[in-house]
Amino acid sequence: MFIQVVKSKIHRVRVTQAELNYIGSITIDESLMIASGLLEGERVQIVDVNNGERFETYVIKGEKDSGTICLNGPAARKVAVDDIIIIIGYGFMTPEEAQNFKPKLVFPDEQSNRIRTP
Repeated sequence: MFIQVVKSKIHRVRVTQAELNYIGSITIDESLMIASGLLEGERVQIVDVNNGERFETYVIKGEKDSGTICLNGPAARKVAVDDIIIIIGYGFMTPEEAQNFKPKLVFPDEQSNRIRTP
């Protein structure tokens, strides 16, 4: 049996763009993708902290270190620019694998969407 668990999370980033007339997806700064382990084309859940919307889409790689978080296509209607969202990627694994699995969690600066440095 497989269970679905959180494998990646970008916690509380700011939406910088919403492009309705585009193929549906979310464009994410490549630096955030690398840090969280998200891959281009991967299915993700988006949770909008401002309005409570929850929906799924897929990842498109954005320019590295740009801070870009852009909802494209129909997903653009679910958010507003400057909303704070959480991006969650899930993986399937056995319960035994899940016991020791550690997800990649990223907590960027909400204003710049850049990875915080200690």
